[in-house]
Amino acid sequence: MASAGAGSQASALFEAPSAEVIAGALVTRARKRLANTTDAALTELLADTVFHERKRLDEGRADSELAYASRVAEAAQSLRAMSRDEMQTALLHLVDSYAREIHNPFSPRAYTFATRVMPPVLTRLLSASRGRDILLGPLARTHVDPASRIAIAGPLEHIAELTRRGTVILAPTHVSNLDSPLMGYALYAAGLPPFAYGAGLNLFSNPAMGFFMRRLGAYTVDRRKRNALYKDTLKDYSIEVLRRRCHSLFFPGGTRSRSGRLESRLKKGLLGTGLAAWQENLEAGSANGEVFVVPCTLSIGVVLEAESLIADALADEGKQRYIIMDDEFSEPRTVAAFVQQLLRLDARVHVTFGQPLDVVGNRVDLQMRSLDPHGNPVDRRGYVTDREGKVVADEQRDFLYTERLARKLCDAYRSDFVVQSTHLAAWAAWEALKAQHPGLDVYRLVRLAPEQRAAPRAAVEARIATALTQLADQPRTGPATPARILDEAVKLFANFHRVRALEYAADGQVRVSGELTYYYRNRLDVFGLSSRAAP
Repeated sequence: MASAGAGSQASALFEAPSAEVIAGALVTRARKRLANTTDAALTELLADTVFHERKRLDEGRADSELAYASRVAEAAQSLRAMSRDEMQTALLHLVDSYAREIHNPFSPRAYTFATRVMPPVLTRLLSASRGRDILLGPLARTHVDPASRIAIAGPLEHIAELTRRGTVILAPTHVSNLDSPLMGYALYAAGLPPFAYGAGLNLFSNPAMGFFMRRLGAYTVDRRKRNALYKDTLKDYSIEVLRRRCHSLFFPGGTRSRSGRLESRLKKGLLGTGLAAWQENLEAGSANGEVFVVPCTLSIGVVLEAESLIADALADEGKQRYIIMDDEFSEPRTVAAFVQQLLRLDARVHVTFGQPLDVVGNRVDLQMRSLDPHGNPVDRRGYVTDREGKVVADEQRDFLYTERLARKLCDAYRSDFVVQSTHLAAWAAWEALKAQHPGLDVYRLVRLAPEQRAAPRAAVEARIATALTQLADQPRTGPATPARILDEAVKLFANFHRVRALEYAADGQVRVSGELTYYYRNRLDVFGLSSRAAP
C-alpha cells in the first residue's frame, strides 16, 4: 500500500516549473548545441525540419497548429535566405514551440486530490466515457477494487530509498494505451512518488484521461513529428527534468508492441538521457545527483487494442509506424467496457518492478553501490571521468554504455515476465495449427478459411504441457494443468474482442482466430519455445 508520505513527496520532488521556464532552458540547451554546429549541418537540420513538417501539415492541420505553421514558414524563409543567424533564430523559435507543447506542469494539488480518493478515482479515470464522469467518480460508489486485480511485486523499499537519495528512471514494457494510468496506480500503490512520463498526443484526446494526465506528470509526445530537431528537443526535455530531480518514466520500446512480442530491442534516444543527466550532475557537483534505472515488466492477460495492433503489424511488417490513429482506444466507451470487464473478471494484471541499475547497466545494491557481474562494488564515476575525477565527453563511449543498459533491461523483462493462461493457450493453439498445415507461413495461416483454422484439443493441451516444462523457472499465474489453463483462456477470450482468439467447437476442436491468436502467442516468442516434444 502507499506510504503516508506519498503526497508530501509529490510537493517536494516536483517544483512544477512553468512553460516559460522550461522553454527558456531548452532554448538555451539548443543554442549551445547549434553554436558548435557547422553551417552545412545547420542548413541540413533546418531543411530536415521544414521538409518533414511541411509534409505533415499539408496532410492535415488542426486549428491549434496555426501559430506553429507560421513558424515553419518562417524557417522555410530563413532557409532560402541562407543566413546563419536567421536560420539559427528560426530553429530556436521552433524549439520554443516544441517545449511549450511538450511540457505540462505537474500539479501537487491535483496529485494529492487523486491519491486521496484512490482507488475509486482510478477506476473512474480508466472507465469514464465523458469528461463530466470523472468529476462524479470520487462520489460514486463502486464495487470494483483495482488492488484485487493488479498484482505489484519487486524490491519496492529499495526503489523507494533510491527515489529519496537520487533520481529514478522507470523503464516499463509497453503493451497498451492503458499502461500509463496503470503505472500511475502501481506507483501510488507501491508507496513511490509520482513520475513524469511521456504520453502520445492521441492519448490526450480522451477528455477524462487528458484532464488528469496533464496534471499528474504526463508530458506530450507528438510521434507524427519525425524531424531531428523535435527528437533533440524531447531528449533535452528529459535531461532537464531529470536534473531537476523529477523521477521519469518512459517506455524504451518506443511504442506499444504491435506484434505482441516482449521487447528485445530498445530505442536508445531517451534511454541515454539518464547517462547525460548524471554526467551533467557530476560536472556541477550536484547534491543527490545520482540517476538510477529500474526495469518494470507488465503482464496483461488480455489487451484492448490487440486486434488493431496485430493487424497493423502484419500489414506493415518490417517497417516502423509511429502511431496508430484508429484503434479501440480511440473510443472512450470501448475503453470503459473493457476496463470494467478486466477488473470484474479474474484477469489479473502483473506489474513487476525489477532490480535497480545504474545508468551504465550495473546492478545497484541497498547502499547505492554499483556491482560488477561478480557482485563486487565498482566506482561508477570511473566510467566517465579521468584520473583527476573530471568528466570526459565521449559520444561513442556513451552510446556503448547505453547499449549495455538496454541489454540489461531486456534481460530483466524476460526474467520478470509473468506467463498467463492466455499466452500459453494461444502459443499452443498456434503451434498445433501450424502442425495441421505444415509449410504455410504466418500470412497464409491467418488467411485460412474459418473451418480450417482449428486443431484437436488434445494437441493443444499437449503443447501447453510442453511449454510448461520449458517455462518451469518462469513466474506464472493461473491454473496448473493444461486442461484448466486452456479452459481459463477460452473463458477470458470469450469476454473480450469482437472476434474470439480461441473457442471450443462442437467437434472437439479448438478454433483459432488467426491474427488474435498469433498476437497472444507472440508474447512467449522471446523464450524460444519448441513444440517438438508434443505429439
